[in-house]
Amino acid sequence: MGGKFNDYFWNTNIFASKITFKTKNYRTFAFKFFNLFDMTKKTFPSPLKIVSMMLVFYCYTFPASAQFLRTSFLINDAHYRMQLNPALTPEQGYVDIPVIGNFNLAISSNTLGNQDILDIFSNNKAGSNLTSDALYDHMKNSNWINLALNTEFISFGWWKGENFWSFNTGLRLDMGAQIPKKMFSLLRDFQDTDNIDWTNFKMDIGGESFNINAYTELGLGYARQINEDLTVGGKVKLLLGIGNLNMQINDVFIETKNLDGDLTDLETWQKGGYGKVKVDAIFESSFAGMKTVMDTKTGAMTGYEFDNYGIAGYGGAIDLGVAYRFTDDMTISAALNDIGFINWSKESNTFLSVDTEREYNVNNYDDFTDIVDNGDLFNYNLFGFQHEEKSNSRTTSLYSTFTAGFEYELLDDKVTFGALSTTRMLEPKSQTELTFSAAYRLKRILSLAASYSVIQSAGKSVGLALKLGPLFVGTDYMYFGKSTNVFNAFLGISVPLAGKRKNT
Repeated sequence: MGGKFNDYFWNTNIFASKITFKTKNYRTFAFKFFNLFDMTKKTFPSPLKIVSMMLVFYCYTFPASAQFLRTSFLINDAHYRMQLNPALTPEQGYVDIPVIGNFNLAISSNTLGNQDILDIFSNNKAGSNLTSDALYDHMKNSNWINLALNTEFISFGWWKGENFWSFNTGLRLDMGAQIPKKMFSLLRDFQDTDNIDWTNFKMDIGGESFNINAYTELGLGYARQINEDLTVGGKVKLLLGIGNLNMQINDVFIETKNLDGDLTDLETWQKGGYGKVKVDAIFESSFAGMKTVMDTKTGAMTGYEFDNYGIAGYGGAIDLGVAYRFTDDMTISAALNDIGFINWSKESNTFLSVDTEREYNVNNYDDFTDIVDNGDLFNYNLFGFQHEEKSNSRTTSLYSTFTAGFEYELLDDKVTFGALSTTRMLEPKSQTELTFSAAYRLKRILSLAASYSVIQSAGKSVGLALKLGPLFVGTDYMYFGKSTNVFNAFLGISVPLAGKRKNT
């Protein structure tokens, strides 16, 4: 079944096929980006594999886009800035071209830069250089990477008097991984276990996490000009859960005593060899049709398979925003987006955990060597995940975003200066950014904007945006140097609708 599952996703040409308003098409598009497990081999994702897979996403999507584009904030006739605040309405209505009309992705890390990616994939085996000295030397104690994808299948909006209405349906995907530097040190050591001194070996690590949240959003937005100064906006969303995964490794402890030479040597263990393993970890997932394969003797997880596809949960969310014009030239705004949750059905849930301490001697030393002496330290035998008896559903929150902005207009609204603060509550690491920007509106069909974000890129990058007729392109973080570790870009193509904003 695993092989068929892989074939289904990787042989599906999503962009060339007809993208229609059907659940199957949503799943096909989402799972194309989500296929993180080797369904054929049914291998559990090790720390090395997790990071490698995240980097695969990075390389394949590097030219793409961002969860929202901060540089669009001051381009008043671009409807894309409503992703920042539903009260920031455009001058007129629009219809986005499916998928490419509003396609954006962002990826960021506190460690992995552009040159690291090139080094890691410099040979045919993806991830084989992940434990190189060059990468290891500039790692931090805690290393994280985030990816966020947002694309629309159907999206349009229109003015009706002082009211602006909008509708959208699209895919949302958030991924995050966190790995301590100590974990990379062990991965380096365990690439060649023959060089490890097992005589009195000891390791104690923890703090690794991996999170995924994927869902389809159906949203209905409404904004109204209360008067010439105040505009309020909001959006209600129906969420169709594709899948959710949360893995936390709290502690992995391995200790040996009185061992010498080959771990598989019986004589070594007969002389008093001793091993000890302690593991504390949890694995929670919600995917329709996912089933774990358990060992009938030990009750531990040995693999998993998919036998069906479907919606794994339902939920709802709201966006709330306000914009107030203090003077003819100055406006402030604020918004809180993605306040919501998804309730995952009990049929789609898998709860696994392990909190055990195991000791090894001459009577069971084979079990110990199976764990530590095969070049793959983080395997099924080490974790020994057991099913938890939970029959209820589980609920997860969305990653909410708070924005606050200021803008000042000059030269009959042709030039605008402003600042925007954004805070996105992600896993494993929330992200805050402060962006200063300026925009110039040459003609109705042509607008330009430039921005400078001071936190995520450590002030080493600038952003640019261009609106030329129906085309909108931009980035908040341009490439500047080998160590660039935050990057996004944006592509939007839309068709304007008749009817414009009425002046109240």
